[in-house]
Amino acid sequence: MTTLLVLRNEIHRRFLIIWDYKFDLLMQLMTVALIFIGASFFLGHGQFDTRQVPTMLLGYSVWFYARIVMLESSYHLAVEAQAGTLEQMYMSPFHASTLLVGRMLAMLISATVLLSIPVGVLIVLLHVNIPLHWEAVPVLLLTLVGLFGFTLILCGAVLVFKQVQTFADLLQNALLFLAGTLVPLSSFPGWLAAISRTFPLAQGIVVLREITFENKSLFTTWANGGIFWLALNSLLYLCIGWLLFKVCERVAMRQGSLGQY
Repeated sequence: MTTLLVLRNEIHRRFLIIWDYKFDLLMQLMTVALIFIGASFFLGHGQFDTRQVPTMLLGYSVWFYARIVMLESSYHLAVEAQAGTLEQMYMSPFHASTLLVGRMLAMLISATVLLSIPVGVLIVLLHVNIPLHWEAVPVLLLTLVGLFGFTLILCGAVLVFKQVQTFADLLQNALLFLAGTLVPLSSFPGWLAAISRTFPLAQGIVVLREITFENKSLFTTWANGGIFWLALNSLLYLCIGWLLFKVCERVAMRQGSLGQY
């Protein structure tokens, strides 16, 4: 019940913020759409490749989740530190980590709603056909587990260093270009593909494309090792992220810097 209460409050708070800053949100959505259109033209040598655009849009949509959750989670934590209210988060009857997880889940839900706007526009404008398969849902959720772990690492850095937006931009740009978001990992050099598969979104995008465009079942993707490596990657990121967040939390408390910026 406690977690559900935190989640409800954070969802309500998140949508209030979205509604209060509608213009900025609109500009963000337009920017995300324009980046995809520009990347499609660039990779298609000045034209839209109808065979390539659907797979690109699927990977780009997963990256959009990462962008919202990573940047917004770290940004709001830094704002609280700057405003001097971060210590109040640790004085709450709810544990700070519970509040943070509730906040990330709220951002995930709001990102799902917001994602439908630019993706819907792009599908109509570019005449993109992305088949819908229910098997993609558990794969996406498993992918987001790894993203949560990645975000916890970033939030832990905020507690210690406070200003990490440049680092957050670096990470989300790395995921855009190196996690197979726009170009399949099979097109990468072998050494780069091996490195890219260690990123939290890369294996999830691979499996999602297999299910969506190659009509593979969950059983097939499990048999070929796709889901196994995705689950292992996500679990490792979640455990490492949680551990590093707690370490950074302890360091910030020992330094007495939670209330400083």
